[in-house]
Amino acid sequence: MKKSVFMILAGGIFTFSTLTNNSYGQSKPAPFKAAERVVFAGNSITEAGFYETYIWLYYMTHFPDRRISVLNGGVGGDVAEQIYRRLPGDLLPKNPTTLVVSFGMNDSKYFEYNDSLHPVTEEKRKAIVQESYNSYLKIQDTLRAHPAIHKIIMSSSPYDETVKQEGSLFKGKWKTMDEIVSFQKKAAKDQGWDYVDLFHPMTAINLKEQKKNPAYTSTGPDRIHPGSAGHLIMAYIFLKSQRLAGKPVADFAIKADKRLVAKQQNCQINTVKSTKEGLSFQYQAKSLPFPLDSVARVWGNQQIETEALPVIPFMKEFNQENMQVTGLQPGNYLLKIDGQQIAEFSAAALKAGINLASLHNTPQYQQSLKIMDLNAKRKDIEAKFRNYYWVQYDFLYDKGLLFNNTQVAEDTIKANLEKNGWLKVKYDDYTAVRTQRQALKNQMKAYVDEIYSINKPKSRLIELIKQ
Repeated sequence: MKKSVFMILAGGIFTFSTLTNNSYGQSKPAPFKAAERVVFAGNSITEAGFYETYIWLYYMTHFPDRRISVLNGGVGGDVAEQIYRRLPGDLLPKNPTTLVVSFGMNDSKYFEYNDSLHPVTEEKRKAIVQESYNSYLKIQDTLRAHPAIHKIIMSSSPYDETVKQEGSLFKGKWKTMDEIVSFQKKAAKDQGWDYVDLFHPMTAINLKEQKKNPAYTSTGPDRIHPGSAGHLIMAYIFLKSQRLAGKPVADFAIKADKRLVAKQQNCQINTVKSTKEGLSFQYQAKSLPFPLDSVARVWGNQQIETEALPVIPFMKEFNQENMQVTGLQPGNYLLKIDGQQIAEFSAAALKAGINLASLHNTPQYQQSLKIMDLNAKRKDIEAKFRNYYWVQYDFLYDKGLLFNNTQVAEDTIKANLEKNGWLKVKYDDYTAVRTQRQALKNQMKAYVDEIYSINKPKSRLIELIKQ
């Protein structure tokens, strides 16, 4: 896309729906299969670990018997050249069956756009893009030697150049990123690799929402790093590209006056009974609702996950646990699940249908929250490994000490702790991984084992009691 298309986006001709549904002839990734090991390679946006965690959480809850692994392969500050460097020592040793490669935010540069003495001309932009492309070709050549690995190129989330806020404004960076995205898209098509576009759909969301609120952004205060809401948008786009939208947690309809099951999708309804109080039945879903976090998790960004819901149809497309009951006498009914009071609904509302996944006090939603908590604990340990690899590749690599476990490497690190703030922040995690690697891996595996032991939907007694 060139500048003219950016202006078309700004004018609203391209919509988010258009961009997410139009593949431009690209191959889209299939849903992950059981036993897949999916590695996401990228920069600090990937290193943050949230969109990958949300993707895995969807599979954990929606496909409870389809155990997969989703692994973080991000390192903050990385450009394509650094991802290439990490392939043999970090990414490929994770034994991925699928490798998702994403870059572009850092490749497209930053402060160069504000250098009045040496501005980013079209010629300079071309050189920036060419540098990124040359590094990408090294990634491509390396991965072509591993035909068994399924490859996905995923564009970066966008730099938000249009949000009305102070600071971090690098005019022209979006266009450079757009040109990097263009070669990524073409390269994926030429190689027969799958492609996922985050850049244009998220740009479309930003522009649409900024017409109503100029301060809206799916990224954050620095225009670069998405918060929890932005990461949910990224996960949504990825899952949608896998053609997983529209698969309900469960969808069922009951004719209360006839005690008949009119519909049951991804669930089983049994023992429908009329009672003195109303109606009861056994409900066994094949999936669990997707739980939503209510805390801002990304450092320096106050977004929470639920802030994404007004701008993407996540609940409609990925989190529908629909209960419809017709033939009830007029009035209000208390919904109880396994004896627990959940909420009160009118007969008219029950006839129209209730999305149980929107009710956070149901036993099945509480079950999902436990899975989310365990997955977050796993992610926290995985973050230590990402800090370890940052020290290896962003500090020791240039000193010729990559994976050097001698005292020389340790002394070199300690000598630089006070003058290298990033190194100081990451040193404790580096040390923990270097000295306790297997124990940390075992703990992550224990969390995942527990998740896949508790993520099976249970048979629930549902009662509707006339008030």
